[in-house]
Amino acid sequence: MELTKLTHACVRLEKNGKVLVIDPGTFSQEPVLDGVDAVLITHQHFDHFDIEKLKAAPAGIEVWTCEGVAAQLTDVPVKVQVVRHGDDFDAAGFRVKAFGEWHSKNHPDAPIVQNVGFMLDDEVFYPGDALTLPGVEVPTLLAPTNAPWMKLSEMVEYLRTLRPARAFSTHDGLLNDIGLSLVDTYLELESDKQGADMRRLKVGESVTLP
Repeated sequence: MELTKLTHACVRLEKNGKVLVIDPGTFSQEPVLDGVDAVLITHQHFDHFDIEKLKAAPAGIEVWTCEGVAAQLTDVPVKVQVVRHGDDFDAAGFRVKAFGEWHSKNHPDAPIVQNVGFMLDDEVFYPGDALTLPGVEVPTLLAPTNAPWMKLSEMVEYLRTLRPARAFSTHDGLLNDIGLSLVDTYLELESDKQGADMRRLKVGESVTLP
């Protein structure tokens, strides 16, 4: 499969002529849903879920998501499938398993929303806004590297707990060039320590995965 990093927390995966997009939020300025066959959405926050993008998408595309997002899509002409922790399904030719239930704690006055992570083809794990431990091997991790709800030490601990062969930065759209350079440094240090490929893909950059 080919994985392309888009702005902030959005990624695009392609395999056998099929296209799947995860978390096309409002920060993603690219035409993220061009040619899309299926969309996965981890949770309802605007940087991961943009209802206007889905309204403009081809009618009838499949959207797989949690109940909180599905409740906002009743008037959008897409085929919505609600998934929960433990579910598995096929989307755009990818085998997908769902892990996790809740977003990490953020602001003390903000309610904790649903959040479901996705494992694709037993290869790529996208946790959304939670440091979910799926309890299975994670060859490729899309690792959150900056967020109001996490600390650097938590990111490093997550990488050391899961020990993926590959980890690519996500949720990094809030950072300026200085912050991004720090992400690059910390991922390089951890990559060297674990003997793994851990780095930040630039927006629009693609990698081919097993």
